[in-house]
Amino acid sequence: MTVDPTDDTELVSLGTARSRAVADEWLLVLAADGLAPRISRVAGGFRVDVPAECAERARASLISYSQENPPRRVTADRPPPFDLAAGAGFAALIALFFAATGPRAAGTPWFAAGTADAWSILHGQIWRTVTALTLHADLGHLVGNALAGVLFIGAVCGQLGAGLGLALVLLSGAAGNGANALFHEVGHRSVGASTAVFGAVGLLAALGLLRRHARGSRGRRIAAPLAAGLGLLAMLGTGENADLSAHLFGLGAGVLFGLTCARPLRQAPAAPLQWALGAGAAAVLAGCWSIALG
Repeated sequence: MTVDPTDDTELVSLGTARSRAVADEWLLVLAADGLAPRISRVAGGFRVDVPAECAERARASLISYSQENPPRRVTADRPPPFDLAAGAGFAALIALFFAATGPRAAGTPWFAAGTADAWSILHGQIWRTVTALTLHADLGHLVGNALAGVLFIGAVCGQLGAGLGLALVLLSGAAGNGANALFHEVGHRSVGASTAVFGAVGLLAALGLLRRHARGSRGRRIAAPLAAGLGLLAMLGTGENADLSAHLFGLGAGVLFGLTCARPLRQAPAAPLQWALGAGAAAVLAGCWSIALG
């Protein structure tokens, strides 16, 4: 039954909507329930009236509708946390190594023992995949990797914690160097932390992809973090004398480890596990150099 109020019909107000969009939504609900509401502009918004004899049914309709369609809460995306101390610690570590090893042109024993030589890696000297991450050709090479490391590794550790973040960055860098050795097989030698830095970029891409998946994003939107990682590779990893294949493999390793290791985590591990993972990463680095120099 549709009620069609005349001009002398007694009207009862159901309330005042703050916006016309909300008032129109009420009108649609009431009209669908066989009522004939009226809308009028008043101070503070738009008032919706119905005939007095229909007021109770109209209120019940609006209450039922509001319960079935609660308003969406719009929450602003907070930027992921950032661990400046972890990023700065990484930069300080490679700077200390550079102070000890000097540039590649100096010809110190560190480079002979620790460079990522593809043939040597494939013939059992796996430790070179780790030691090469701490060697740099010159001061400019070091500064570039230190600055990028502060940014990207600090972001990874902010989300995963310093221990887990640094362990996965080291693992990604070593895996990237190992894959690069398989790719080149012989005649390829490289040094630098950039493979690990791009591993951090890959980890961030994976974490961003997982966040978007959890929010229900699909298609191009969910792949945006991965596209951003490839964009950073194109901007930062393709300069003169850059080892593009190592950067690409480091990025890919970071994505892989990010998806497999970070996905089960609902939050960063507790402090004791973070310390254990950080100590484990330091022990691996020290052990690889002990083997290389011993």
